[in-house]
Amino acid sequence: MRSRYSAYVLVLEPYLLATWHPTTRPTELNLSDDGTKWLGLNIKRHQIIDENHASVEFIARYRIAGRGYRLYEISRFVREDGRWFYVDGDLNPQEKKSA
Repeated sequence: MRSRYSAYVLVLEPYLLATWHPTTRPTELNLSDDGTKWLGLNIKRHQIIDENHASVEFIARYRIAGRGYRLYEISRFVREDGRWFYVDGDLNPQEKKSA
């Protein structure tokens, strides 16, 4: 998770795509240096589901044009051939609990 956050900060699209599971990976991300200033990553918790599945709950903070934002997600990962891949995630899971 930390390496993927760092890849977003450094706009490393090839790394992000390489660590994304092929079944859910987009063909491209079109990341650009759009003035986003990443401010930090807070891993709230991680859960090992079994030897090949895990989830990570995190909040990433960033600023665009002076305005602050948060990306809150519970991400799912799968391990294949000894490597972890991002599969997908639930954005703003608190909103889903209250709905």
